[in-house]
Amino acid sequence: MPSNPDDEFGHPASYGYMTVNTTSSHDTSSLRAWWEEDRGKSQHFWNAVLGQQGAAPWYCEDWLVEMILRQHLHSPSMWAIFPLQDLFALRHDLRVSDPNTERVNVPANPKHYWRYRMHVAVEDLLANENFIGHVKSLVRESDRAHEYV
Repeated sequence: MPSNPDDEFGHPASYGYMTVNTTSSHDTSSLRAWWEEDRGKSQHFWNAVLGQQGAAPWYCEDWLVEMILRQHLHSPSMWAIFPLQDLFALRHDLRVSDPNTERVNVPANPKHYWRYRMHVAVEDLLANENFIGHVKSLVRESDRAHEYV
């Protein structure tokens, strides 16, 4: 959601320090679902925001999720906050098969609110060293691993 309504996409590299960036929110589709909703938009994002040539991938695979997360983590924004669904998308063993089930809330639909339930037990997630290590390395590489005092 860029601050300028004439911009189709916000570009994380252009955000100011006093901003929060995210790939999605509780009121939007998850990153994977958004990518598959509108082929024209994902193609334009692929070319304009990610700076890639040629046809965009049809599905938002783990490497593409990582590319987008890195872009957000390396932005000047004070905060980068990601829904678990978008972090789970980094790993095939944690992502659900249908990204449309990851939607938390559809504000325009009173019968679809706060439906998302995490499909992984917190204890299992904490024990998943591959996932935890991967997320930690992304955060460290972006120089966001320091403590706030």
